[in-house]
Amino acid sequence: MTTPERKSDRAPALPWSVPIAVSDVPEAGRHLDLDADPQTRAAIAKLAGVTAVARLTASFDVTLRGRGGLHVVGSVSAAVGQTCVVTLDPVENEIEEPIDLVFVPAAAMSPTEHGGAEVEVPAEDAPEPLIDGRVDLGAIATEFLLLAIDPYPRKPGAVFQPPASEDDAAHPFAALSALKKGDSER
Repeated sequence: MTTPERKSDRAPALPWSVPIAVSDVPEAGRHLDLDADPQTRAAIAKLAGVTAVARLTASFDVTLRGRGGLHVVGSVSAAVGQTCVVTLDPVENEIEEPIDLVFVPAAAMSPTEHGGAEVEVPAEDAPEPLIDGRVDLGAIATEFLLLAIDPYPRKPGAVFQPPASEDDAAHPFAALSALKKGDSER
């Protein structure tokens, strides 16, 4: 008897999936230009929590790397609609994000031994694992886009001005200030 799969056990559906297998990459490499359709851009906008993704493209050069690995170099470019955190006006931000990743088979992910000692690889230089001999270029582009989105977008020239208060009693800490003054007078 199989147990039903819980919803939390499933990976979320990817809004943009463009898988490429190691076997699909010739010795000379492969160039791919991707352009997300309106439905995909809407799904990514919802995932990112932005008002819109007006444009989303990615360009990749994929080459073979070592034994069964891939090297993915390229960029993701997008126009993202957001709301200014100061004025609440709509603002469109341009995103250009470079991508340079190395993928290796999971078996090659174990620590490398060199002369009987393990060699430490800095986390930022560590390769990514290939999943079933594939990488998903759409997922890579989506991830880099999400990481590049400004969490606090501002309209050009927008500056936060706190409300002016002529009455010091209206200040939120006025009561604490009065208490402090009362203690110092004793």
